[in-house]
Amino acid sequence: MSNCNLSLKVYSDLFSVLGQPYLRTWLDRLPTRLDAVFSSARHGDWPAWQAALDGLPKIDASVVDLNADSILVDGGCNEEQRDRIESLLLRLHPWRKGPYAIHGIHIDTEWRSDLKWRRLKDHIQPLEGRTVLDVGCGNGYHAWRMIGCGAELVIGVDPTLLSVAQFLAIKHFAGDFPVHVLPLGIEDVPLNLRAFDTVFSMGVLYHRRSPFDHLLELKGCLRSGGELVLETLIVDGGLGQVLVPEDRYAQMRNVWFIPSCATLLSWLRRCGYRNGRVVDVTRTTADEQRSTDWMRFQSLSDFLDPANPELTIEGLPAPVRAVFIAESP
Repeated sequence: MSNCNLSLKVYSDLFSVLGQPYLRTWLDRLPTRLDAVFSSARHGDWPAWQAALDGLPKIDASVVDLNADSILVDGGCNEEQRDRIESLLLRLHPWRKGPYAIHGIHIDTEWRSDLKWRRLKDHIQPLEGRTVLDVGCGNGYHAWRMIGCGAELVIGVDPTLLSVAQFLAIKHFAGDFPVHVLPLGIEDVPLNLRAFDTVFSMGVLYHRRSPFDHLLELKGCLRSGGELVLETLIVDGGLGQVLVPEDRYAQMRNVWFIPSCATLLSWLRRCGYRNGRVVDVTRTTADEQRSTDWMRFQSLSDFLDPANPELTIEGLPAPVRAVFIAESP
């Protein structure tokens, strides 16, 4: 299948949705941009991932539960089919976000993303009937949970093609739901689109060289009165406290700014958000992030000081994450 045909097939429903006036400014550029992304992927791992997707058997789902901790898809599947599905899904290793339960196969991902969802779901505006953007969505686990909560449309953006392949594998079995993951970054969303009722940015801010630009980009995606749900690393301290790692943080090179809660609330105010608040602060533990058979590389326990788990291996404060909510003016 050509890259052009692939994007038309995978995103045909989205293209029709984007014909609606409030998203029309994205429609004109989106098909061409997607074709360019998939064309540039021809010489990487995408052909192997696409072959794995093409090999997945078509099995109608008799049960789809998007509100379970492990997103559940089940149906009539024999042992031979199950073994084949598991083998093909393992070709999409590593699986970072989940978990999923697909035709009796437990995809035990590195992150227990359900725990993060539990921490925030009761604090946000009800998603029923809302149009949602999930920035840095990974393979779409939380996007599926948003659909389970009644969202009318969820669009996730994540430039990692492996994450897109994993999402397409899950959608292959789950069926036709108004949820899409695009192989794009937030910079591919038109400035000041102002089309979404809720925008999520979870685990993204500390990877941005300019946190203010990211907060302004997110605000530009929201309609007036829309809600931002932001989850990020934080450090202890008062107003003005910010950790800027000199090199790596928990072995990650692309960590730039880790603010205190008070500092990030001030950033939200400076960017024009209203009613900013912190709804959860939680230390990340190995119960939530760890190596598994579906993510066999190093994980959190390898990134902490073995003599003092309250420090990273670089001697910096160990990961603590907070959830912030704010409104667009």
